[in-house]
Amino acid sequence: MIELSKIRTQQEAIVQALLKRNLDARSIIEQILHLDSEWRAAKQALEGVLEEANLLAKTVGMLFKEGNHEEGNRLKAKSMELKEQETTLKLTTEQKEQEIHRLLLTLPNTPCEEVKQGSTPEDNELVFEQNVPIAFAFPAKPHWDLCKEKGIIDFELGVKVSGSGFPFYRGKGAKLQRALIAFFLDQAANAGYEEYQAPLLVNEASGFGTGQLPDKEGQMYHDTSDNLYLIPTAEVPITNIFRDELIPTADFSFKLCGYTPCFRREAGSYGKDVRGLNRLHQFDKVEIVRIEHPDNTARALDEMVAHVQHLLEQLELPYRILRLCGGDMGFASAMTYDFEVYSAAQEKWLEVSSVSRFDTFQANRLKLRFKDHDKKTRFCHTLNGSALALPRIVAALLENNQQEDGTITIPSVLQKYTGFEKM
Repeated sequence: MIELSKIRTQQEAIVQALLKRNLDARSIIEQILHLDSEWRAAKQALEGVLEEANLLAKTVGMLFKEGNHEEGNRLKAKSMELKEQETTLKLTTEQKEQEIHRLLLTLPNTPCEEVKQGSTPEDNELVFEQNVPIAFAFPAKPHWDLCKEKGIIDFELGVKVSGSGFPFYRGKGAKLQRALIAFFLDQAANAGYEEYQAPLLVNEASGFGTGQLPDKEGQMYHDTSDNLYLIPTAEVPITNIFRDELIPTADFSFKLCGYTPCFRREAGSYGKDVRGLNRLHQFDKVEIVRIEHPDNTARALDEMVAHVQHLLEQLELPYRILRLCGGDMGFASAMTYDFEVYSAAQEKWLEVSSVSRFDTFQANRLKLRFKDHDKKTRFCHTLNGSALALPRIVAALLENNQQEDGTITIPSVLQKYTGFEKM
């Protein structure tokens, strides 16, 4: 959530920044500022009424003590009028505050200066590309055919037991999943991230804190009996560790990671892009999260991007990095880098990671603050990234490493985890 204090002092800069998202927010911001002016006026009037009422109460007490009942009763009647004014003004300030809050929730985060204006994925910036996509000398098979032939992932059984988008992993397929999770977690530990095993269900406050609610409630599985939500990513529970926290020093940098299954309804997703592992309702992912001083955010983002790059290079996958344009970024993001791997059999790029900085947007919702060197209280900055999401990584590994004799080779970095070199 954009800070109200910034809207008061940086109105035009925020309007121009949100235009990168193709959002003309001028009227909403003017409405917020108008309500804020009314709220402050009502708040000031309320404080005046309370001050007058307190003074009057002391005077009434003294008059009755002195036996001046006539003047005491007159002032007592006036104090009743002030009480009515107090009730009205309190209601006004609460209503204005709620309306300001409602409007603030409609505004996405302001993009960083480096983010370009755009509206579609075609407007994203290519910032890096590694390895030329593989061209096979034989007809390459898509991963869903390879999975069926090898008996390693059973999509039909998943449909029987749960529904589309809930596959079963079997035998070497299950071992490959476990190997990737262990590899990603070990790499995160080597990079200084502390591992957490987080809950898979979160409350409404946690969903609000990281920006999933109220923006994306239709994409989350919701247990209405207990009002709990299945997590779409480990970002939600891990970042919420810091909800309502005040870090007492400016010298902090928290690096956390966690593996979880992730659950997404993916409502409205149809067509060829959802086949096989391309889009699932349940999948595994290792997430990295950072809580940083605002001065460290840019450096932290670069380190996270480099971390994901190193993972893909070790897996020997062709990949590229895109900096998303304003119109293609998530609601809470200030800047996002997407990583895509090339699917040789499908002949297209598949997104496998998003690494984002949120600046104060999540921290404002989380009420996550710190004491700076000047002893002033400020909001922390938050960042997170997939490191990595498994389904499309598995798809790319199977498709790009298939051999003409029908075998599939396992990248050398994974072989100590899988216990086998090929399928």
